[in-house]
Amino acid sequence: MKGNGGKILAGLVIVIVLAVVFLRGDQLEELVRTVREGTPLFLMAAVAFQLGKYFAQGGEFVWCFRSVGADLRYREGLKLVFGTFFVNTVAPSLNLAGTTLVVDDSGKRGVPAGKATGAALLMQLSIDTGFVIIMLVGFGVLTFTVGLQPGWLLLGLAAIALVGGLVAVMTLGGTHPDLVLKVLRPVERLVDKVAHRFKKGPIDPWAERTVESFSKAAGLMVAHPATTVRPFLFAILSSTCELGCFAMVGMAFGIHDIQALICGYVVATLFAMISFTPQGVGVVEAAVLVAFTLFGIEQATGMAAVMVYRGIVFWLPFLIGAVVIQRMKAFVGKGNGRADGAKGPDGSAKGTGKASLPATQPPAKSRSEAAVASSSPAAEDGAEAAPAGKPAS
Repeated sequence: MKGNGGKILAGLVIVIVLAVVFLRGDQLEELVRTVREGTPLFLMAAVAFQLGKYFAQGGEFVWCFRSVGADLRYREGLKLVFGTFFVNTVAPSLNLAGTTLVVDDSGKRGVPAGKATGAALLMQLSIDTGFVIIMLVGFGVLTFTVGLQPGWLLLGLAAIALVGGLVAVMTLGGTHPDLVLKVLRPVERLVDKVAHRFKKGPIDPWAERTVESFSKAAGLMVAHPATTVRPFLFAILSSTCELGCFAMVGMAFGIHDIQALICGYVVATLFAMISFTPQGVGVVEAAVLVAFTLFGIEQATGMAAVMVYRGIVFWLPFLIGAVVIQRMKAFVGKGNGRADGAKGPDGSAKGTGKASLPATQPPAKSRSEAAVASSSPAAEDGAEAAPAGKPAS
């Protein structure tokens, strides 16, 4: 059955990729023609810079999980980078699909939902913060050169408001979990009503468990600021690498105005982040062309540069993500509880409680021994990750 599930998933991913290629086939064909017109050395450098961004984000994921008291292997972090991009592309949901993937995949590695949610939110917060820092530098360049357009300023304020909203959510989770519970409990009751209509029992009190775990994760972030700040440093590095990619593409087509390149990158990323279209398709290209026009860049040159840049930042992670997502724990072996990177207080790996036991497993404990074990700190930590319907003893 597991093998059949893997084949179904692989087939579904292939269908999705083919559908995207079909829908954007004209753009892909035009992209190939345009690439041939650019300087190969600069284009190869652009791809290298963009890959550098993804490698930096892999480290960013690792430190986000460490900030909430969970371990994550760097290889798994890279999988999350490409996997979240893929699902956010095929299921546009303001990054909620990617957050769900992180939580589900982490659950297979024994990380409680609250901690995984905290890590996912910290990841998104650090990404947005890293870009906002680059954006402020870019806006400063615009202010002292061609001037800052009011529309761009409003979008910049929207990006800052988005970052502030994420900070507020994480702060409330750590300081006032009761307010978060007030929001989640009506949702929990609604799910129970729907389950009752289908003659299913009420769900477990997941809202309280998740908020409690998330609150602990937020507390760990505040208690260990040196660890929490690391993701933001990686985020600045990843945004700098992406800026390098944009600059190299521009130079490949004869754009050497540093101010124009910085402005173009800020506008491209800002509209991609704010836009309601998947990955900002159509909106980003038009916005960057307007920005380039202010610097006196010909429309044909600007169009070629932005088209190739968008091709790199879309097709590169999308195709890699189509391969990587089939190897993520969220999709492979739902009963596999091998904890890759999730460790307990003693440094040993923690599973989800569903892992296959080794052939030489020790004899089962008696009830008295289990009662003593359940009172230990390690057992309390493991209780957060107890499967639904199986509360820890």
